[in-house]
Amino acid sequence: MTSPTTTTHDYDAIVVGGGHNGLVCAAYLARGGLRTLLLEARHDVGGTAASEPFAGAMVNICNCDHITFRTTPVIEELGLARHGLRYLDVEPAQVNMAWSGGAAWASYHSLEQTLDSIGRNYPQEVDGYRRYVAAAMPAVRLVFDAANDPPSFGGLTKKVLAKRGRGVSTMLRWSRRSAADVMREFFTTDALQSPGLLVGPMVWGISPEFKGSGLGALTYALRHVGTVGRPVGGSGEVPRTLRAAFEGAGGTVRVSTRVDAITCEGDGVRGVTLADGTEITAGLVVSACNPHDTFLTWLRNPPPQASAMVQRWKAIPHDDGYESKLDAVTTAVPHLRAAQLAGLDGDLTATYAIAPSIADMHRGYELMASGGMLERPGLLANVPSVGDTTIAPSGRHVLSLETLYTPYALPGGWASSTEPARWLDLFAGLAEPGFKESVVEWRAMTPDRYEREFHLPHGHATSFAGGPLAALRNRNPELTRYETPVKGLYITGAATFPGAGVWGASGRNAAMKILATR
Repeated sequence: MTSPTTTTHDYDAIVVGGGHNGLVCAAYLARGGLRTLLLEARHDVGGTAASEPFAGAMVNICNCDHITFRTTPVIEELGLARHGLRYLDVEPAQVNMAWSGGAAWASYHSLEQTLDSIGRNYPQEVDGYRRYVAAAMPAVRLVFDAANDPPSFGGLTKKVLAKRGRGVSTMLRWSRRSAADVMREFFTTDALQSPGLLVGPMVWGISPEFKGSGLGALTYALRHVGTVGRPVGGSGEVPRTLRAAFEGAGGTVRVSTRVDAITCEGDGVRGVTLADGTEITAGLVVSACNPHDTFLTWLRNPPPQASAMVQRWKAIPHDDGYESKLDAVTTAVPHLRAAQLAGLDGDLTATYAIAPSIADMHRGYELMASGGMLERPGLLANVPSVGDTTIAPSGRHVLSLETLYTPYALPGGWASSTEPARWLDLFAGLAEPGFKESVVEWRAMTPDRYEREFHLPHGHATSFAGGPLAALRNRNPELTRYETPVKGLYITGAATFPGAGVWGASGRNAAMKILATR
């Protein structure tokens, strides 16, 4: 492919935002021959997919389990292994517990191992789990396949035909239902119903009782189709190696560089203006940041054909953040009593999903509106240093404890709140004696810190949720087509299809869309 040779532009393409989707998009554009500049406001790339030093260890900004990223072609196509990306597979893939009690059970990549774990303490749920995976696994395969291309009716139809229609009926039926109703169809106990909803709708920041959230019930099946893994050295190895791939293809990265405006000229984009007043021009600008900032704060003098889009985004409310994460450096690995009673090793190698009941999840969602929290929130706990000794010094371990739902507008503010200490106490109550004494130092990343330190408005990372069918009937076409009415202006990132977590597919899809037009 030949690069545009326009001399009036400083670059062929500018990517605003160095999170993992921005990096993926930029790397493909550079590899496709475009002179590409990536701008990042923070001191380093990676966004919330990054890792950073804390108390002598390396901690992840968000959780460290990667599934969907490993289902894309990105690692191979960009040669990330050559730049040092290595994964450790995690087995079991997840350990599941409910606050209401009962033994823990483990999700493995192997269906039969999972059924064995369920059968030890919940034999009445085994048949339901078999029926669940029979319905869910074909749908997961279809979702993964559909996510690797920009969504279109024709493209999805071809994928459906290639799979002989498997998974379509589940997607159609579940996408119209609530995730809670789906889980109740197959399971009768909190121990089976709730953990899957914790890592689905709760992680999305919505109630599992919401109609249309049904694809959030696919979460157990994800672990049978994909393989859970963690990058050696922490999640930040993904953005580090993406940056290396981008720069190796000739791309340029500028960090600590804030964009003040995306400028237009005629019917198209002109470039960007930085916070210090510097203008950089390009015939192509990709925003890998949230759409509200892109369209309502940065976009200057858009052409008339963009006015309807801008007005539409003015009417779309920006959600508040709802998730926090506690990092602790300890002198010992905590052991959870419920896991040991279930015959599991209890070392928290896998992520432990410690879930409220469905009723409490819905109540917790409603409490957020007034700044309230559940007495026993959703917890996602793991000790990644058990499997990866590179992230902590000898004799130390790292505990990651994500908490849901945690309101942005906490009465009195987060700075003086005792809530994070309470989460640590809740976790200690599940562990064998001595855990609290093993804690050397800890910190809490709360919604206000995500806003302040990672430029997430109200501490919320906007995510696209709903799957391929939602993409086809989305009311905001720029979220699924990546292009906008402004010629040369594109968007990508978690807010666009397929969104959510460390996936990277939207960054690749946006780049493919752009390169196809060059």
